[in-house]
Amino acid sequence: MNLLQALGQAIRIPELRRKLLFTLALLLAFRILASISVPGANAQKLHDLFASNSLLGLLNLFSGGGLSTFSIAAMGMNPYINATIIMQLMTVVSLRLKEMSKEGEQGRKKITRYTRWLTVALAALQAYGYTVLFTSTGVLTTPSAGTVISIMITLTAGSVILMWLGELITEYGVGNGVSLVIFAGIIGRLPGAVYSYATVGGTAHILTIIVFAVLAVSVTAFIIEVQQAQRKIPIQSAQRVVNPRAGQAVQGRRSFLPLRVNAGGVIPIIFAISIMAFPTIFANFFQNAGGVAGRMAVWIRDNWQPNGPTPLANIAYNAIEFMLVLGFTYFYTAVVFDPNDVADDFKKRSVYIPGIRPGKWTADYLGKVMGRITLAGALFLAVITVVLPLGAGVVTGSGANAGLYLGGTAILIVVGVALDTMQQIETQLLMRQYKGFIK
Repeated sequence: MNLLQALGQAIRIPELRRKLLFTLALLLAFRILASISVPGANAQKLHDLFASNSLLGLLNLFSGGGLSTFSIAAMGMNPYINATIIMQLMTVVSLRLKEMSKEGEQGRKKITRYTRWLTVALAALQAYGYTVLFTSTGVLTTPSAGTVISIMITLTAGSVILMWLGELITEYGVGNGVSLVIFAGIIGRLPGAVYSYATVGGTAHILTIIVFAVLAVSVTAFIIEVQQAQRKIPIQSAQRVVNPRAGQAVQGRRSFLPLRVNAGGVIPIIFAISIMAFPTIFANFFQNAGGVAGRMAVWIRDNWQPNGPTPLANIAYNAIEFMLVLGFTYFYTAVVFDPNDVADDFKKRSVYIPGIRPGKWTADYLGKVMGRITLAGALFLAVITVVLPLGAGVVTGSGANAGLYLGGTAILIVVGVALDTMQQIETQLLMRQYKGFIK
């Protein structure tokens, strides 16, 4: 059964059809929000600003083009993602939050509530930073205090609405809501960018797009292979006695524990990009301060981007982003996979790894194996995120801005989210005895 046939079968299931239509409706609502601009922005100044700053171009990519039009959804899911990062870090540091996370559903609800409030605060802070940036670059012409406050409220409300849409998709739709909103932003932005690039540059740009297409297909195939790669750990359940008087026993079964090479998925990349945007946001607050602070803020604004004006700034930015992707991959993998919890679960279910003693020894073995394969996954993400866009810009001669779409950041997110969503749909089909479309 191919993809179209499987989707046809899914649409015939009333419950799954409602989930799919609900998800599509909320994603359409996001695209509508991304097209409603905040009044007062100079369109030409906005175009010039984003043409000269590749970091803003990357943030604009994840907001679905909302930032370049200064729309209600200009900040996208960035405030919510940053709040989630902070809360996950605090869960590791704070004993109270760690205990709260183990309290079951009630504890998770409390942490979710704290994350939402933190999202509002970060969204207001980021909205003010963008307002200052756009004012200093002439996008906004000397706005009054009331105008600044109204813009901050509008952008903050937009981020809260997107957070709400993402949570609704996760709970009542299909797939991860936050990832799907970012996915919809990238997909919605891509056709217009390709058309604009082809029509402005003529034949030369059309040839470049063909090269992009060939490379993109190759990169996509490679990403799918790595995303689906697993290390299978053999496990065996112990023999169980079901009728002691009759001496009847059930033979232990052999199976395996699948450990994904890229257990973090696209989340480490999103985390790293969000962190890399922080210096520019804070620099906007001080660029008019004068003195050393003002000069440093201006330097950060002009140089802190993937394709800055100086080689030193480029090396520093990309090296830091490379290390952040590596670090966040290990961090998020440790969050989603705890060897001690797996070893305890094995012990409770009388499951063991042949040749490895239960308990601490099993946890140590799983930790070592996961550490080795996570290194491969982290290097894969870092190369896809940092090295590939630079190489694409050099090969095609189109610079980093055009390479953002070929640079594995966008492709990896699109492919990763698509695979995860397809797997969820496949699970729903298999539950109803339909054959899936992921072989």
